[in-house]
Formats: sequence, structure tokens, C-alpha cells
Amino acid sequence: MLKLLVKNVLNDLNSNLESVSSMIRTKIKSALHTSQPGETIKVCGWVRTRRDSKSGFSFVELNDGSCMANLQIVLDQNVPNYEKLIKDLTTGSSLSVTGKVIESPGKNQRIEIHAEAFDLYGSADAETYPLQKKRHSFEFLREIAHLRPRTNTFGAITRVRNEAATAIHRFFQSRGFIYIQTPIITTSDCEGAGEMFQVTTLNLDRLAQVQTEIDFSQDFFGKRASLTVSGQLEAEIFATSIGDCYTFGPTFRAENSNTTRHLAEFWMIEPEMPFYDLQDNMALAESFVRDVISDVLENCAEDMVFFNQRIDKTTLETLRNITENEFIRISYTEAIEIVKSSGKKFDFPIEWGSDMQSEHERFLTEEHFKQPVIVYNYPKTIKPFYMRCNDDGKTVCAMDVLVPGVGEIIGGSQREERYDILIDRMKEGGLNPEDYWWYTDLRKYGTVPHSGFGLGFERLIQLITSMTNIRDCIPFPRTPKNAEF
Repeated sequence: MLKLLVKNVLNDLNSNLESVSSMIRTKIKSALHTSQPGETIKVCGWVRTRRDSKSGFSFVELNDGSCMANLQIVLDQNVPNYEKLIKDLTTGSSLSVTGKVIESPGKNQRIEIHAEAFDLYGSADAETYPLQKKRHSFEFLREIAHLRPRTNTFGAITRVRNEAATAIHRFFQSRGFIYIQTPIITTSDCEGAGEMFQVTTLNLDRLAQVQTEIDFSQDFFGKRASLTVSGQLEAEIFATSIGDCYTFGPTFRAENSNTTRHLAEFWMIEPEMPFYDLQDNMALAESFVRDVISDVLENCAEDMVFFNQRIDKTTLETLRNITENEFIRISYTEAIEIVKSSGKKFDFPIEWGSDMQSEHERFLTEEHFKQPVIVYNYPKTIKPFYMRCNDDGKTVCAMDVLVPGVGEIIGGSQREERYDILIDRMKEGGLNPEDYWWYTDLRKYGTVPHSGFGLGFERLIQLITSMTNIRDCIPFPRTPKNAEF
């Protein structure tokens, strides 16, 4: 009789444990917002902190990355495996907890979990775990990019990137744009600058030994190929075939720059629209920037408060200035006159015909106008071949969107739709039109006015978060001499 009773108790215990292990996990964000006292839920995550009381309780702050906040777990010594596992619940360790939701007596938390069962997935050695309970420099965190998403700052950046990417797709999809995927490997240099990463299957060690001229006809693609700097040229094919479209993909520039504004690998959003002139293009770019930022402010409110408190106390003010004010529109000529007559000393003197530097752009947005600015009609000598020439023969239908805190965030133009003028512009830039025969064909068979622009995704994240270095706005930065992780 006793054996039967023990067997039944053990069966019930095993059944309960199986039920606990099979319970669907509740994300901490959902638990904090919707779980009610009295519910039994299962949560999983990584330990942020643990503190033990003398009365046989442990308090664990658990985070699973779904939100900024931690969930407090109360473990008492009566929970199964407490004595065996509690010593390994150090910062960085991972565990699952099943327990009852309790109204928290603490001031800054609505609920907490009183554990009924817990299991340790992976321990983290307290002596060697790099993320100690202190502030780490962003430079140090770049050296441990495999762990930095566990910090408050980089968890928040990741959630903002996610929301911004979602908002970008939502913006274009709601306007009937079609999302296309342009090639990462290309034989065309969209910008004509030649700063491209080469793609090859040739034996470079052997070529170095024989020191012979490279015969690209023997390469995989039969010609010189590179990683793309832009999907624009291919996007124009679809714009002049199926209508409004956009790309959102990785781009690469082999520019040997170590500034806080440049990456060798970054993501670009590039819409292309047929039957758009420069004015239409500027209007779309303005709506785009304002809508995406508004969505992030609304849907990542907790993270945005964090950036405003910990990174830059003017973050929210700067972003609301962008979302609540119409963008000023001035010509390049007017912009140069304003900068030159400001009486302000700049590191880079500016004259008509030279490109504006970040300091000039930020002067316009942060000091002179104190709001976003769109500058248009730039000298053709400083812009790529595909931008439409104006009747004055000196300028092109280009536009840059400048915002406080960053400077240029969007560059775009009305594209040159006239075949003969496009050919001339290519030759002026030292390009062989025959290499772009498919692109010039678009001007021979049903050409139309069309426009587009490009937004560097990491520049947008830098603007939204107020991070000072763009290397902290992408999960794994690629810069000169740096391709770790």
C-alpha cells in the first residue's frame, strides 16, 4: 500500500514537471505588460543580477531581450534544486523559471514571479564574464560584439533597428511600392568612384608569385566583378517597368575611412519612382523620414527614453523637431551664400562648386534654420553621371536631406532620362557607355522622367539613437582593418 502511494506521488510529480517543461514561454515584455497576479507562467532569459537574503530567499533580475526592463524572480530554498543550482545563477547565466505572478511590493515594478520550478541552461563564470556590473566604454564593447547586445544600450539599438526596418517596409508598402532585391555582386560602379571591393575566384597567391597582368576572362564571371555600392541602377530597371519600387539591402564601399560616420558595409534603402520630378522626390523623402521616426517614437517609447536619459538629453527634442516641422527647401547656391555670410569659422572653407562638409550641413540645420533642410540643384561637377542636368548647364536636379545632429541623411535626384545627355555625362566621368548598355537602353525604349533617393540605414539609426559613432549602429561593424565576428 505504501509503495503504491509513493508511486502515485512520484507519477504526479513527474506529470507536473512534464507539464511545466512543456508550458509555452511568455516573453518578459508580454509578462510585464499583460500578465496578471494569480497566473502561472514560464519565462526564460539571462541573469542580470542576483542578490541573496539571509532568510533563505534569492532575488534574480531576468532579461530576455524583448524589452529594456528586467523581471524580478523570487526564489526560495523550498524550490526544487535550489541548493544545487543557486550558486551557478551568476550574471550572464541562462535559465527557465515557472512560477506564479504576484503583485510586486516594489515601487518600480508592477509584478514579480515567485518561482515554483527553475532550470539552469548555461552557467557563466563570474570571474571571466566580460560584462560586469559597471559601465563599459563603447570601444571596449566593440571588442566583444558577440556579447554587447546583452547590454541595455545595444539591446535598445537592436530593437530600434528592428522597428525602423519594419516602419520602412510599412511606409513603402502602404503606398503601393514593390520591394525588389538587387544584386550584391555587380560589374557596374554606380557612383563612378572606383571604391569597390573586388569579388574573384582567381588564385591570388599564384598571381602574386608570377606577377602577371590579371586576365579577368578566366575569373568566375568572365570579367571584373565587385560588391555593389548601390542598387539604384538595377532599381531603375524595375521602376521603368513595374512602377514605384524600393530596395533595402547591404552595400559596400572600400573607402579607407576611419571616421565616426563611415562603414565599409552598411544597409541602404533606395526607392525609385517613374513620373516623379525633383519636387515629387523631395516630398516623398520628407514624408519618409518623418513617418519612420514617428513610428519608432511610438513603438519603442521605453528605449527612446533610455537614449534621452543616458546618451543625449536632447534626443527626443531633436526627433520631435524633425517630425513636427516641415523641411526648409533651399538651393545649393542659397546654402553656400548662407554659410559664407555667417561669419562663422569652419575647418573647411566653402566656395560655390565644392561639396558641403558635415560642419556646413549641421550649421544650416542646428544653428541657422534650427530645423531640417533639403538642399537641391547641386553643381554637376560634384555629382554622379545619372543625375538630370538642369537647363543652366551648371547644376543637376540633385537633393540632399539634412537633419540636426547628423547632417546629410538622404541623397537623391531626378535621373537623367535623355539618352544623348546621359552618354555625354558618362564620358565626362571617364565611364565607358558600352559597359552600361542595359542602363542606357532604358532611355531608348520608352524613357520617362523618374527619380529616387538613397538613405543609409545606419545613418538613420545614428540619428534616432544619438549614438556618436556609426560603428555602434550596426551589429557587426566592418571598417578598415576590422572584420571580426
